[in-house]
Amino acid sequence: MGMDFNLYMNDIVAQAREDMVRAGYDQLTTPEDVEKALERKGTTLVMVNSVCGCAGGIARPAAAHSLHYDKRPDHLVTVFAGQDKEATAKARSYFTDYPPSSPSFALLKDGKICKMVERHEIEGHDPMSVVNKLQQYFDEYCEEV
Repeated sequence: MGMDFNLYMNDIVAQAREDMVRAGYDQLTTPEDVEKALERKGTTLVMVNSVCGCAGGIARPAAAHSLHYDKRPDHLVTVFAGQDKEATAKARSYFTDYPPSSPSFALLKDGKICKMVERHEIEGHDPMSVVNKLQQYFDEYCEEV
């Protein structure tokens, strides 16, 4: 089981990463990447990816579909919980007042957290409800594209 399971997990991780890149998100794999990305001016959406089912079935589709909207974040980035541990920890250091959760979304403006969509708002919900929540936050904080 050991070896096959690892290959299977690598496959899932590779697919999860690919989903986000295809949707237009930059992968941040080191704390330095995270710092550079999250300190930028403007609005940044951070998707905290994970291998759990609700990431693949709900969060990643929502990450892609929420962008079909007239207001969007300036920057789209993703960190992978459980895979790129230091990068994820660094990103979470910006999400002040929110407990760690994955999958989740964080919307920052000029390096400061504005809103978070936490795992409990994703797991067990349908992708459209997550899309609607994200777009509501885009309305509030982002500029017209």
